Amino acid sequence: MGVAGCGKSSLGRAVAQAMQLPLVEGDDFHSTESRQKMSQGVALTDDDRAGWLDRLCDQLRQHPGGMVLTCSALKKAYRERLRAALPGLRFVFLEINREQAQARVGSRGEAHFFSSNLVDSQFATLQAPTGEPGVLTLAATAPLDQLQAEVAAWMTHKELA
Repeated sequence: MGVAGCGKSSLGRAVAQAMQLPLVEGDDFHSTESRQKMSQGVALTDDDRAGWLDRLCDQLRQHPGGMVLTCSALKKAYRERLRAALPGLRFVFLEINREQAQARVGSRGEAHFFSSNLVDSQFATLQAPTGEPGVLTLAATAPLDQLQAEVAAWMTHKELA
């Protein structure tokens, strides 16, 4: 979880492969309307995200054997909704500063629907998961192999859930 450009997709792929779990990209579950809004630089509202969160909750329930889900989960209420769908759900929070996120999103070019001018709105929306259960916070700028190893080690310790 984290703002755009923090590396959710890259880390998600690495963790899913290492742990032999299915990968579900949260971005794939945005509505056409939400994708259009984001591509035009319009930030999503809680109402825009409601159906998306419903679809992500459905995915969590459909993978009882485990999965890796990449999604922003910017607000505590969003994370609580996801936790309600799968008790014991864990989050990896990839911390990144605004400038680094902006640079990463800007380097995507036309390959991604997310407009780089939305990075500021993501930081404005972000409620860091400080003190929440089942959260591992990592520096998004650490090497990918190091991040993957830390997540895999954390996930193997069931008592941390």
